[in-house]
Amino acid sequence: MNRPTGVAPARRQFSPEALFVLSAIAQYTGATIAISLFDEVAPSTMAFLRVLGAALVLIAVAYRHLGGWTRKQLLAAAIFGTATALMNLCFYLAVDRIDLGKGVVLEFIGPIAVAAAFTRTRRNAVALGLAVTGVLVLSGVELDSEPLGLLFIFLAAGLWATYIVVGQRVAGFDRGLAGLAMGMVVGSLVLMPLGVAQSDGVWSHPNWIVAGMLAGVLSNAIGYGIDQVVLRRIPVRRFAVLLALLPVTAMAMGWLALDQVPSGLDLVGAAFVIAGVLVQEREELDAMAAEPPA
Repeated sequence: MNRPTGVAPARRQFSPEALFVLSAIAQYTGATIAISLFDEVAPSTMAFLRVLGAALVLIAVAYRHLGGWTRKQLLAAAIFGTATALMNLCFYLAVDRIDLGKGVVLEFIGPIAVAAAFTRTRRNAVALGLAVTGVLVLSGVELDSEPLGLLFIFLAAGLWATYIVVGQRVAGFDRGLAGLAMGMVVGSLVLMPLGVAQSDGVWSHPNWIVAGMLAGVLSNAIGYGIDQVVLRRIPVRRFAVLLALLPVTAMAMGWLALDQVPSGLDLVGAAFVIAGVLVQEREELDAMAAEPPA
């Protein structure tokens, strides 16, 4: 049986939770690189470089599977790529104005909405409630006095919801990373006018360009590539709940890499998130056990 990528057997060795942690590490590392350059590179230009870098790498990896698309598949990939690119842009414009921690939790409104829309049982609702409580405790969020930053983060939240729903459709094409590659190509074209217009001085600093593209490889090519693998394996509602692991992973990374020791309240928040994930996992295991054998 031919597969778009040669990694299907290997990826089955890892649970969705483990893959989510790997994705979170890649995404937060990329975000750290990008945000550290905001004093030199405009957020819109950084977003363009991020998506462009991901597009170039993904095309190189998945070029053999970029042909034979139907019009419907191309449209889905284009919507997916546009939503992803604009989500990256809005998030960067937001965290240039508000605290990163606040931005992360407010953007989580998007996945919460998706999980709520697909919640079908009481246990699903409990899992969602625990995860949301944990994220709110972890963030210690307070509404900021920066209205434009809040506007951008709410836009990013809506685009994140679109990323999840349309991303599952693109993952369902079972073309490996080709769907993500097509999306990133479209996304880079969408961001190009604004990214280039605000790129004064960037092109004379190759290190800034490389850093921006590296952020894209980590956050979009690797992080979103893992998301595509996970979306082929689990329902949307479970995917949305598992996204609550992102701030928990960020806390753990800060502890291990930056010596940012979590407070007792942080640990309580992490416990709520993990409890929510465990409840959701129990729901999935029970559902699988109830299925008749093939």
